[in-house]
Amino acid sequence: MLTKYAVVGLAASAMLASVAFAQSPSATTDRATTAAPAAASDTSSFKGNWRSSKLVGLNVYNDSNESLGSINDLLADKSGNIKGVVIGVGGFLGVGEHLVAVPFDKVKFVEEPIAYTGASSSAPATGGARPSTGTTTTGAATTAPAPAVKKNPWYPDHAMLSATKDQLKAMPEFKYSTD
Repeated sequence: MLTKYAVVGLAASAMLASVAFAQSPSATTDRATTAAPAAASDTSSFKGNWRSSKLVGLNVYNDSNESLGSINDLLADKSGNIKGVVIGVGGFLGVGEHLVAVPFDKVKFVEEPIAYTGASSSAPATGGARPSTGTTTTGAATTAPAPAVKKNPWYPDHAMLSATKDQLKAMPEFKYSTD
């Protein structure tokens, strides 16, 4: 019984393949239109642009290097220009998170990591200032400074917003409209 299905499957595959090979390109196809997709895939013209998929999830800090939250979404107009940034403030693993929308021009994207100069043991693990990336001391032994992190050309390290967490929580909550 299994052999019968295998033979029927092979015969059907052969018939479909012969139809595909029998098709020829139409005579009216313009060479310029067939070359356009190859030119559009040239990545050198996009060098220096950031991937929006990497902006979502980016940590947001204020001027005092305090963590405010993370970018949850980007809002674009119908022509594709980014107009707003939805930031998730507070909560734990997305539960109890307060979403706020701020204008895109109010958010500054930074490629270099935050230089934290305080002792790494005094910084809170979550919700506070960003941990140190410099030298650390444990007893008499010292460690060398952490190697410089190579910047990724496709996305920034973090975002900055001139606000406090309390100011963002006081803003009206952003809700996705169905209108």
